[in-house]
Amino acid sequence: MSSISESRRSGILMHPTSLPGDYGIGSLGAHARKFIDFLITADQRLWQICPLGPTGYGDSPYQCFSAFAGNPYLIDLDQLIEDGQLNGSEPEFAKLHKLPKEKVDFGSVIPAKLKLLERAFEVFHDAHESGELDPVTKARYRRFCTDQASWLEDFAEFMVIKASQGGVSWDNWPEDLRKRKPEALDQIRKAHVRDIAFQKYLQFTFFRQWAEIRAYAGNAGIDIIGDMPIFVAYDSVDAWAHPELFQLDDQGHPTSVAGVPPDYFSETGQLWGNPLYNWDFMRSRSFTWWIDVLKAKMDLYDIVRIDHFRGFEAFWSVPYGDKTAINGRWIKAPGTELFAAIKKALPEANIIAEDLGVITREVEELIDFTGYPGMKVLQFAFDSNDDSDFLPHNYNRNAVVYTGTHDNETVNAWYANASKSDREMAARYLGISPDDREVHWDFIRCASSSVAATAVFPLQDVLGLGEEGRFNLPGTLGGNWDWRFAEEQLTAERAAKLAEITRTFGRA
Repeated sequence: MSSISESRRSGILMHPTSLPGDYGIGSLGAHARKFIDFLITADQRLWQICPLGPTGYGDSPYQCFSAFAGNPYLIDLDQLIEDGQLNGSEPEFAKLHKLPKEKVDFGSVIPAKLKLLERAFEVFHDAHESGELDPVTKARYRRFCTDQASWLEDFAEFMVIKASQGGVSWDNWPEDLRKRKPEALDQIRKAHVRDIAFQKYLQFTFFRQWAEIRAYAGNAGIDIIGDMPIFVAYDSVDAWAHPELFQLDDQGHPTSVAGVPPDYFSETGQLWGNPLYNWDFMRSRSFTWWIDVLKAKMDLYDIVRIDHFRGFEAFWSVPYGDKTAINGRWIKAPGTELFAAIKKALPEANIIAEDLGVITREVEELIDFTGYPGMKVLQFAFDSNDDSDFLPHNYNRNAVVYTGTHDNETVNAWYANASKSDREMAARYLGISPDDREVHWDFIRCASSSVAATAVFPLQDVLGLGEEGRFNLPGTLGGNWDWRFAEEQLTAERAAKLAEITRTFGRA
């Protein structure tokens, strides 16, 4: 693995839920390997994904139940059949086969897949208890539980209690559980031994399968860019088990929450609702929690993109209970101290700073201090009223250029919906003719030709999709994160076209 800015490379952004397959949601199996094969054929060197954590309400990978755990709904069922933990004839398979292939119906996928995972666990657990589990798997499972105990124990208990309370957020649990009174937790551990073991099995299985996918990519010379949200979800084991890390009152409620002010995406700002960090406490503990989280991400990925990096210089603090983010204010954060500690503890950390949004001189100074490459989004370049920093002739080498991100329209949709003046500027800059029907390739070619060391393209742009390919619309709930592609869309012609562009501009 080389540093993100050492050599010219390019890759594709595609979250594993978007992979094709017969079971209603993408998974860490054969189709993930086929996608990696497509990357190889197209001369790509990078695969970027969204966070891999267990998703909660709204299905957003940026609102997870844990900063450390993996998403069990990405577990490949075919592998469990191969392992003898499922036989493939369970009735839930028929339910999954009937689900749409072009999108993820989370409300239907989750209960059906969870039933199958419970069946697989029963086989695994019975074999483990009876001594029939093969010695290597048994040793790996025990080692995993031991090595990950610092977060796994709390996470398993959190998920079990959450299920026993009907899935409600932890702040609505009985007080003795909400405040983690030892007697109450002991009672949970005694009454739910098997349920806690099930949660550990899910994590063991997820991380085992992910390690195999990552190894497959690594053997092909492909690095994986993983995503790390700056904030944790309020309804998370992190906030429940470690309330001292966050701005919470004595009852566990946030005093202020995270968001961003009015911007490109929303006139009222974005109210994320995540708890804000208690930076004074974190500083007093030498930022250990952050170092532990980042180390865990480095174990998962080759490169880590940290979302909303500007929040380490100052964060938008919104009073708890507000309905929009308008009344927030900027509060300073100890970014330089934090990253000095990170650089000392993790000198090999390969990081991308997501530096979009309101970028001040102080934010620029923090990024300069870290030396991390920032992001350039080509869609943001063509504001006809501004000589934008996003225009390729203003880039430097230490940058990652994207045609768009998981939050953007596809390139084709942006071009169709842009104002006349912005579209005309893009046409002049990119050399787009009035009859051009492949605007997405013009954007990909422009990004590839830039001086930025790294270029990344959402798969939807490589496929030339329009509105139907949007993955997420910030500030909205429902209809997001569910896009999937079909296997037949990864054509040899598309791979050859992308490979040609990649080789032409020295990124192969």
